[in-house]
Amino acid sequence: MPYLPLLITFLIAGVITLLFLFLSIFFGPKRETDVKVEPFECGMVPFKEDKGRKYPIKFYLVALLFLVFDIEIAFMFPWAVTFKTLGYVGFIEMISFIVVLLVGLIYTWKTGALEWE
Repeated sequence: MPYLPLLITFLIAGVITLLFLFLSIFFGPKRETDVKVEPFECGMVPFKEDKGRKYPIKFYLVALLFLVFDIEIAFMFPWAVTFKTLGYVGFIEMISFIVVLLVGLIYTWKTGALEWE
């Protein structure tokens, strides 16, 4: 069974994770304060009167752009590993993939989606 060392590694990682989780439950302090119960909002003090406030669309747009370019890297890594076996056809296909993504980046840049106000 060639995957036995990998299975053992995952099993040990899971046991250590559960062990630390249960140890923190048993030995950790259990004093709840108002600050501990509040939701954490990136280091900013949450405003009680802004519960119904809507976030600007820029937050979601930046998150989507991050996902698009993050997935680009996920597709480029296997290509880079098998670059020699793919030859010129694989190189041309990756160049066309990068060009399509560059066109999208230029479009978002020109429309002002990357500017934070």
